[in-house]
Amino acid sequence: MIHIALHVIVPLVVAVAIDRRGWRTTFVVLVGTMIVDADHLLADPIYDPARCSIGFHPLHTHPAIVSYVSLLAGGLYVARISKSAQTKQLARWGWLVALGLLIHMALDALDCVV
Repeated sequence: MIHIALHVIVPLVVAVAIDRRGWRTTFVVLVGTMIVDADHLLADPIYDPARCSIGFHPLHTHPAIVSYVSLLAGGLYVARISKSAQTKQLARWGWLVALGLLIHMALDALDCVV
């Protein structure tokens, strides 16, 4: 139960920390990335409290995590160099999604060491 609560509390704290004025939208994006847990539906059993998600579920594998890091770095880079407001906004959405996915992976990784 604490694990599930952390998947809401940590994104909330991060959203407020990085976007004090627009934290609600940022929070929704970060929490929305929790849909990544849909890959648990491919496992049998779907939920196993003793199982480490990292490296087991398709969207929780190391190659997937590397792609999330790449999306974060790319989004931050494009947001910084772009002159277009529309491109900056799209890049922001990209790195926010990546940040949410990486927060999720970090929280799931905690289950692997505890």
